[in-house]
Amino acid sequence: MQKPFLIVLIIAVIGALALFQLVDVNAAIAFFTGAIIASAVFTMQSSNAATTSNTQYKGPTMTLYVGNLPYRVHEGEVKELFGKYGPVNSVRLVRDRKTGRRKGFGFIEMSEAGAKKAMAKLNEFDFQERTLKVREAKSQDADKSDKTESKA
Repeated sequence: MQKPFLIVLIIAVIGALALFQLVDVNAAIAFFTGAIIASAVFTMQSSNAATTSNTQYKGPTMTLYVGNLPYRVHEGEVKELFGKYGPVNSVRLVRDRKTGRRKGFGFIEMSEAGAKKAMAKLNEFDFQERTLKVREAKSQDADKSDKTESKA
């Protein structure tokens, strides 16, 4: 959240200097005008980025299990990491029902091709001082059938 503010501030200062040099106006008015212009540009840019990042991938998808995640990690950080390998539809980090704390694993739904690349690149990858375990997630139906077969 700090980067957008710095970008707006830098653009505002540059705009103020340009206005102050080109037009004979007070420095405070030039800075204020630069800040308004920078804010407008940033708002338009972030609204365009929000519409493109919220679109769901429509092709074949795969769900990955990711284990040994840091307990302090957020969904956005995981989405950014896996997004380098393909479109990510969702990130679900599992929490303890009683305490609400993260359990250190989660599931990522992403494009099938991207998931295969991510499995190859991110399994045994050091992420925030933890070594990730990335596998294809098993469906709950498969778990139930495995348990009934083992009882027989």
